[in-house]
Amino acid sequence: MALAPFAGRFSRDRPKASVPDGTRVYAIGDSHGCVDQLAALHQAILADCEGADAERRVVVYLGDYVDRGPDSRALIDLLIERPLAGFESVHIMGNHDEFLASFLNGQGDLGLWLYNGGDATLRSYGVDLQTIYGNASEIHAELMTRVSDRHLDFLNGLRPSHVEGDYLFVHAGIRPGVPLEDQDPEDLRWIREPFLSWRDSHGKVVVHGHTPTQEPEVRANRIGIDTGAVYGGRLTALVLEGSERRFLQA
Repeated sequence: MALAPFAGRFSRDRPKASVPDGTRVYAIGDSHGCVDQLAALHQAILADCEGADAERRVVVYLGDYVDRGPDSRALIDLLIERPLAGFESVHIMGNHDEFLASFLNGQGDLGLWLYNGGDATLRSYGVDLQTIYGNASEIHAELMTRVSDRHLDFLNGLRPSHVEGDYLFVHAGIRPGVPLEDQDPEDLRWIREPFLSWRDSHGKVVVHGHTPTQEPEVRANRIGIDTGAVYGGRLTALVLEGSERRFLQA
């Protein structure tokens, strides 16, 4: 799989937002079961860090680890069993991860989840929908026998957001005009408008996924890095150090 740095779409003004001194942050967009791309991006990040001066290295995953793609189960295994050595790992919950976690906890809407690509996740865990399709209780019981405690703990431990310096990391975005500390977690996982078209400052630069674009979308108040890996695009990582920004892709 080809790897290449990517310039992205930048605003004309030099960015003034920054992360803490001595810290390098890699934020990774929606991976949706594309485990090979995530493994390749991990290797690109490790290569990128060779010889780096940063004392602290952080990788922030923006959520949507499951659904639609080829192997959600293997991707979660990768995150749990092979974390990037020498990095702090932050795992944010996406709306698709919420579908899976809610269904496992007996609270989810199976039909809505399947409509949004949950069938791919079920297949990755070995659940045969052809034999038990339509019976939510049977599907839940079967899935519970196949999801390990480590996967349950991972899903239930996903975070709504993360802050590094002048940057706020979430899955989907925030509700404009609402203080950051008062944001509804549902908005953090689901919102599109009016967030995407909002031009005023949010107090921090919001780094998000959720809404796929062909290229990273960089605006003064937000940076979108879901570049549609599951739809044939690349998987993107935003690299932040000091006030500098750049991209890696796989």
